[in-house]
Amino acid sequence: MKKITLIALLGISSFLFSQANTIGLNSAGGTREVFFKIKSEGAGRALNYDEIIGSPYLNKNFSIAKVANDYENAPVRYNTFTEEIEFQKNGTTLALPKEEKFSRIEIFSPKTTLVRLDTQDDLSGYFFELVNGKTGLYKKIKTKFIDAVPAANSYASDRPASFKTLDPVYYIKTESGYIKKPKKIKDITEAFPAKKDEIENFVKSNNIKINKEEDLIKLVKFLNQ
Repeated sequence: MKKITLIALLGISSFLFSQANTIGLNSAGGTREVFFKIKSEGAGRALNYDEIIGSPYLNKNFSIAKVANDYENAPVRYNTFTEEIEFQKNGTTLALPKEEKFSRIEIFSPKTTLVRLDTQDDLSGYFFELVNGKTGLYKKIKTKFIDAVPAANSYASDRPASFKTLDPVYYIKTESGYIKKPKKIKDITEAFPAKKDEIENFVKSNNIKINKEEDLIKLVKFLNQ
């Protein structure tokens, strides 16, 4: 099968689709242009991203990625505020549709994989994949917008609007569901009762700290053995 290019997502015309040997999305699909503005009550207007302290991007640069099977690679980046995958086409930045076919985004450099998961809570969406296996480890990174606050009086100063990246939240995916935000080893052994002793021995002998990402990665890789 020939590669499907992301130009198909733009819905420009059936003529372009036929010329490029592409397949367009149905009327329910499609992309939207990203405008990089946020309504600010404190400022009394919409603010551009460049007027806001901080950034909703861990990496502001676009990187080439595989966005789906049978689609051509595309330059993408992840917006941790809107929780959207942005991509560029013909000088325009668009948001990738949140559809099943685009549920695994593999960025080549720096090597990163974003996976769209339904965790049955308010964090459902894109996660960074740390371990891929029968048991998986995923990290959620979100950014919140803190609105500007005008000075209360002439002696005070305005507080500018800002982006704040929240602490990461980790999820372990098992055959029976998710271990959400594990805080202690017991949270994990309860999901793997047959491996309780092995897990506890591994944790003790390797001095595993569940609040450290590199240790969580080691533990989940052990669970996949």
